[in-house]
Amino acid sequence: MEIKATKARPKNLDLTSIQLPLPGIVSILHRASGALLFLVGIPLLLSLLRQSLQSNGTYEALLQGLQQPLVKLVLVGLIWAFWHHFCAGLRFLLLDMHKGVRIESARSSSRWVLIVSLLLTVLSGVALW
Repeated sequence: MEIKATKARPKNLDLTSIQLPLPGIVSILHRASGALLFLVGIPLLLSLLRQSLQSNGTYEALLQGLQQPLVKLVLVGLIWAFWHHFCAGLRFLLLDMHKGVRIESARSSSRWVLIVSLLLTVLSGVALW
């Protein structure tokens, strides 16, 4: 028995012209933020911790280095990656429990992930700066 598709499949596979829905963007950002945290955040923070524990001199040099605006900007980027990954991860856990799987609620939860993660990043960035 042959099963026929009820909907025509897209023929255009040019990724630059395909418009990704908001849940897809949140999903890609979740993966990117996880990779950023794993490849950059963890090694950087462990290196900073190691430096801070070496001696009083390296601790003082580290404190001075952390006052630089570029370093603070990198830290704010890592803070965003953490908050976005955390919020999107909670969303995906709910989706795994079949909560919010309808298209309207999926779009709404994606919007909330972006809003809450950016709000938490701003609050954390203000505390850092």
